[in-house]
Amino acid sequence: MALPSPLRRAALTAAAAASLTAVLPVASASAVVHGHAVSAARYPWLGAVGSPFFFVRPAGQYCGGVLTAPDKMLTAAHCVASVKGFPGVLKVTFGLSDLRAKGGESAGVKSVWVDPRYHETKFKNEDVEHHDLAVLTLSRRVNRPTVATGQAGDAREGEVVGWGTTSESDWFNTRLHAATVPLRGDAACASAYGSSYDASDMLCAGSPKADTCQFDSGGPLLVNGRVVALTSWAYGCARPGYPGVYARVR
Repeated sequence: MALPSPLRRAALTAAAAASLTAVLPVASASAVVHGHAVSAARYPWLGAVGSPFFFVRPAGQYCGGVLTAPDKMLTAAHCVASVKGFPGVLKVTFGLSDLRAKGGESAGVKSVWVDPRYHETKFKNEDVEHHDLAVLTLSRRVNRPTVATGQAGDAREGEVVGWGTTSESDWFNTRLHAATVPLRGDAACASAYGSSYDASDMLCAGSPKADTCQFDSGGPLLVNGRVVALTSWAYGCARPGYPGVYARVR
């Protein structure tokens, strides 16, 4: 299996979807770097997006997502675009503070919608995600609270949450973590990434002290309890000079 690249990206390969025998991460997005363990009960609308065919991670988890309606999950397009035609390989699991724990609530996926503007460019030979949004229609309605979306406004910090790795080299974390991250402003990411950063659909957040990483893609950036963006991409995790880039939801 290919090792992940410096970007915080995880996705299913088209070949894996076609064969239904494997799911491979093709690039990297951490379990919240420098975060703290939290209970899933605090985020009842947070789902672990994965597949039974992704054997590397407990519960098959490789991305996150948020429940915006009883049968709708908002996640990153790069997590699911390659299996748009094979929604049955996907599974969403709620209520796990640790991916290794038994229990939780799972639902299959009936269909995948990907923002038609979604596309990739390159930064330092790595993929950059534009309009990185997708909606999963679940195979059934789940009786759980949903989360509202919104805009960051003039907020200076937000909260990120996910089951991802705690550093670029950590593939073994399975606990749900959260961290407070600074909202850096568009200028910080424009300086770091040049024209690869598009303020019209991206939001800049994170620092060497707190960031998201591999397997956090599609998870929320929260401001005042509302989802303002989803973990999308960056050059590495918590690297000085390279903030995280998030997909704006509005």
